[in-house]
Amino acid sequence: MAMLWASPALVLAQAPAGSDDAGLVLRASPRLQESLSSEQRGKMPVYLEGDELTGQTADMTTVTGNASLRRADTMIRADRLRFYEPSNTAYADGNVHINRAGSVFDGTELQMQLDSNEGFFKDANYRLLPNNGYGVASRVDFIDRERSVVHDGTYTTCQRDDEASWQPDWIIRAEKISIDNLEEVGVAENGVLEFKGVPIIPIPKMSFPLSEKRKSGLLPPTMSLDSDSGFTYAQPYYWNIAPNRDATITPTAMVKRGLALGGEFRYLEPTYSGTLAGLYMPGDRLRDRDRWSWLWMHNGSLDTPIGGLGLNINAKRVSDSDYWRDFQGNSYKLNERLLNSEASASWSRDDHSLLLRAQKWQTLQDPLSPIVPPYDRMPQLQYRYTPQNLPLGLEGSIEADATRFRADTSLLNQPNADRGYIQAELSRPFIAPQGYITPKLMLNTRHYNFDNSGLATVSSASITVPTVSLDSGLTFERSTRLFGRNLIQTLEPRAFYTYTPYRDQSMIPVYDTAPYDFSFATIFSSNSFSGYDRIADNNMLTVGATTRFLDAETGAEAARFGIAQRLRFSDQRVVMPNASSVEERWSDIMLGAGINWTPKWGFDTTVQFNPDSGRSVRSTMQARYKPGDYKTLALAYRYQAQNSEQMDLGWQWPVNEIFGSGGKKAKGEGRWYTVGRLNYSMRDKKLVDSVVGVEYAGCCWSSRIVLQRLQNSLVQSNTKLLFQMEFTGLTKLTLGADPLASMRENVPGYQSLPSGNGAAVPSRFSNYD
Repeated sequence: MAMLWASPALVLAQAPAGSDDAGLVLRASPRLQESLSSEQRGKMPVYLEGDELTGQTADMTTVTGNASLRRADTMIRADRLRFYEPSNTAYADGNVHINRAGSVFDGTELQMQLDSNEGFFKDANYRLLPNNGYGVASRVDFIDRERSVVHDGTYTTCQRDDEASWQPDWIIRAEKISIDNLEEVGVAENGVLEFKGVPIIPIPKMSFPLSEKRKSGLLPPTMSLDSDSGFTYAQPYYWNIAPNRDATITPTAMVKRGLALGGEFRYLEPTYSGTLAGLYMPGDRLRDRDRWSWLWMHNGSLDTPIGGLGLNINAKRVSDSDYWRDFQGNSYKLNERLLNSEASASWSRDDHSLLLRAQKWQTLQDPLSPIVPPYDRMPQLQYRYTPQNLPLGLEGSIEADATRFRADTSLLNQPNADRGYIQAELSRPFIAPQGYITPKLMLNTRHYNFDNSGLATVSSASITVPTVSLDSGLTFERSTRLFGRNLIQTLEPRAFYTYTPYRDQSMIPVYDTAPYDFSFATIFSSNSFSGYDRIADNNMLTVGATTRFLDAETGAEAARFGIAQRLRFSDQRVVMPNASSVEERWSDIMLGAGINWTPKWGFDTTVQFNPDSGRSVRSTMQARYKPGDYKTLALAYRYQAQNSEQMDLGWQWPVNEIFGSGGKKAKGEGRWYTVGRLNYSMRDKKLVDSVVGVEYAGCCWSSRIVLQRLQNSLVQSNTKLLFQMEFTGLTKLTLGADPLASMRENVPGYQSLPSGNGAAVPSRFSNYD
């Protein structure tokens, strides 16, 4: 075995003993360097090793038999290797192997200049470190350290298995494939994409990523077919403006409707971030008019010597009331019928905070299902003081608000107004391990100035309402054992009393107030309304109890059961406009249960039970079963008396396990899955919404097809066929809106299938020679 060490300037054996150049001094390094600069690499020595070494110093050196050359992060092995020291050029032939910082090449003949990394490789097999992509080529030209060109070659990310007959599921065959590791992108020219041995897409020129790094260029097109737009083709272009800014521009053609142009711009700074997006469609043939939408979302915060400052903007607008049903595939929830636009500036310091807000709504009306538009706040100014260190254990807060409410008075039949209120709270919690008791005093005072539209009976009104409440609860615990499991059972009774005297508020219109939904979250509240235009005259006691079963070792909740009911001692006379006084003494009973005995099973239910009729007024039941990854089953039942009754079924499951042939586990590749959600109205005896599809996860590709039918009005629905094929590390081919987004939104517990096992390896040392 012969070995030689050399540098561009000297050979170690020539250095005189005792000189400054007697040799390298080894120094400890805290880490291995992941990357080296050109200057560092140029100063590093060259190591030659083999069975036989011949040649002359500072000239040509020939190594035969197990020959190898190493310099920095480049390693060359071959049957025969020649190194010409004056130009730092290596020549190798016979079973040549080269490792360049983790990317490896094997072939028959190599020539490489080690300083510039320029050279060529014949009859090569290659594997790229960033994404584990690989292929074969008649020749590979090394342009420089980061760039190379594959001639008459192939490329794929499918990973070989142990079967002799294995072939990659997809592969690119091209005359030329350019690899740029600096930009982390590849470009194939004059080629074809083959799937399962069948050419499916010609490739005049196509770029593909070598990592998750963003890059400018055309994104995969989206094609769709639905009942409203016909065939649709959208071709997005992504512009990577800067590391903290990007944009996507998407021209779209709809056969039945015309052309549209959409765009999105995103920005990210240390103290603020946001998104601007919009769409314009001239002369939409579906509605015979121009269609458009835009939005601006901005969030900013800044710490200053005077306190924290914030600026938040969430603005949305569309062209017309039919936009929500005609553009259901849009992002940012522009298909909602109530579009909120608001901007707020905030300040906070210590116990004080200040908010200035302007809010305006756009209501998209459906003649068959009209919506009462909410009031705009133009503007609102709110101050809040929450002292943290009050004496004697007291807790308190003061909130002051001034708001100008504006809306179309012809639609609401009540005057616009300016409202100001002050609400103060003071409480003293007494807390112990076995329970708590919290007395609280609240005072709300309001003043209104009404406009002179002729709808107001008075020009102004003022009212002050006090409230006292007493909240209390106890906690009991005991050890128990059920079904062979050690548990801790708790019993948590609670009693809440509140009293608010009657103040006539019937002359005051309603601007931001609505009755609370009757639930466990609101049954223990002191007011029956949200907002500040109604403070209910309550004299009532709410009692309830909850028992929980907790795992004795982990504390996880295995089961929960609860009950609560209100008792009124007097009628509630403060009500919403045109509503009757509440005269019942006992409210409906709230019943709730949750069972999570094992991670696989879950059950939750809430029932509002009327003891007078002996029937449920409203109930919700949900059950789920999730025995493993990519396996979920969810069933829900929702009932509201004289209104609706619906069943909801959602699932994701391996197809072969449905028919009893379990085979491999549900993880990994080579499996078909069925996925979907069905929402059925028992009252109308019909499907309301349905999403049904199948998916396949391959080793380096996945595919999914989904049929989606969603109700977009009382009498209309929209049906779409969604298809997508994803080639791992290459591209996605999509027909219709993104089926992944549809399944994530509609199927409870849905998990995206694995995209393949060709994961990128971040370190060059993982392929170290």
